[in-house]
Formats: sequence, structure tokens, C-alpha cells
Amino acid sequence: MSAGAPRLLDRALRDWEPTQVLRGSLDDAHALLSSVHSAAVLTGAGVSTASGVPDYRGPRAQRGRPIQYQQFIADAESRRRYWARAYQGWAAMGHADPNPTHLALARWEQLSWPCSLTGLITQNVDGLHRQAGSQEVVELHGRIHEVVCLDCGQLTDREEMQQRMAAANPGLGTGLAVGHPEIRPDGDAVVERWADFVVPPCLACGGRLKPNVVYFGEPVPRERVARCREWVDRSEALVVAGSSLSVMSGLRFVRQAAARGIPVVIVNQGATRGDEWATIRLDAPVQQVLPALAGLRPVDD
Repeated sequence: MSAGAPRLLDRALRDWEPTQVLRGSLDDAHALLSSVHSAAVLTGAGVSTASGVPDYRGPRAQRGRPIQYQQFIADAESRRRYWARAYQGWAAMGHADPNPTHLALARWEQLSWPCSLTGLITQNVDGLHRQAGSQEVVELHGRIHEVVCLDCGQLTDREEMQQRMAAANPGLGTGLAVGHPEIRPDGDAVVERWADFVVPPCLACGGRLKPNVVYFGEPVPRERVARCREWVDRSEALVVAGSSLSVMSGLRFVRQAAARGIPVVIVNQGATRGDEWATIRLDAPVQQVLPALAGLRPVDD
């Protein structure tokens, strides 16, 4: 926080210890954010479950092993299996709508209330933050709505790929709707018919196509990480919403905030890997807390 800032944190919050978890209340979180000039927000899969998009680690998550990056790029059969499943999974990932949490964060950015929103960092690939109206967004793990060629780098629209797969596989319909238990967060789905599935090649070079998302085992592009780190450096608080922080791609920003000595507010159902650094820790549904913090309904406990 800059010297001479007109609104300083209460001494008890300024002097928090990284190993101390202060549970607090919704009123405490609102008071904290109202007392700082700016905050960055980090969101995870928990903000999209109310839109029917599943998560990997939440209370209702389905067990399953996501595809690994090296497996996808090295093995044609793995790519065939993935695209056959993704063809079904698009029914959920391609047509989900923003929920009150996405809309609340967009409102927060537009109105700079309860404080200025420096930037929104999301681990989600569903594109719902931008669809809700958020502008300053870094999608750490990419966007499921884009397809990238691994050989020439050309980007195309995911809906176009869906249409090409439908034409190449006549008679193989879709039908797994939003919220279906076999849909997974990366657009994957559990299906049995895949051995004969035809995967269209890149139209530009005939190469291998992949959703433009970061798979498990694949590094997050450096420029995205650098921009997020810059946002955290410019902020006076960090809010984490709907993430268990199980992977370093998100946890690194909590550690960065803690190293800077700025307060961290974590809202998530269930424990997170960042709890030891939390100034305020709310174990509650994000769709209740975030709209309240952004002023979409009265703040109460």
C-alpha cells in the first residue's frame, strides 16, 4: 500500500502473520476491501459450477484423470479419444452462461466498488468472465473456445471444429447437456465410441489440432504469468474465489501476495493450499459471497 493512502487497513490486519488463519466474516471481508485502494482477484472452477461447468476437486467433483499434455501431443490414439469425448463435452462447455459470480466480478470492475479491481486472473477455460463483461482478464489456462494447430500455430474457432467433426462423423450425435455428470472441466467427456472417430486435421497445414488450453503437464505461457504478477504487485489485496489452489499456477500468486505483506481473502468451499496465508477465510459458496461483496445484495453474515 502506498505511503499516505487515505484509507489504511486496521492495525490488526496490517500486522497479520502468514501462518495465522483469520476466519472472519463477510462483513470483515467487505470492510477489508473497502479500506484498500485496489485488489486483484483469482478465480477457479468453483465460480463456474453454478453455470453447470464441473470442477475436478470440489465437493461434487467427479473422479477422473484429465489428459496429460505429453500424452496428447505424442499419441494419435490419445488425440482421437480426446476429440471424440470433447465432441460430446462441447454441449456443456460451449453453451454455458455466466452466473451471478461472473456478473458480480464484472460489476466490481465497472464500478470500482468496494475498491478498484486491478485485474481478474482466472484458472478457468470456459470464457464466462469475458462473456459476463469483465475486461481486464488473464485466462491462465487458455480458452476452450479456440483451437490451435500444434504444427503451424493457426488459431480457429472451436465451433468450426465441432461442425467439421460432425461432418466427418455422420450419425454420431451429441447429447450430454450442461451439468451432465460425465462432463469434465476441460470439455472432455466419458464416451465409449471413439475407436473409429475421425479427427479433422488443420486446414492450413494438415497438422495436429488441440484446444487452446493448458493441459496438465503443460507450462502456462510466461507472458500470462508476468502480467498476473504485475497485477498482484500493483494491488493492495488479493481475493481468491472458488479455487482449492491445488496447482502452482494459482498458488504462486497467493505466495506472492503473502511475501509482499498484503492481505489475502479466500472464499472457497473446502480447504485450500493457501489457507495458511489467508487473512480472511470464508468457507462458503462463492455465488453467495461475491455478489454481496460487489453490492448486488446487502452484505450480511
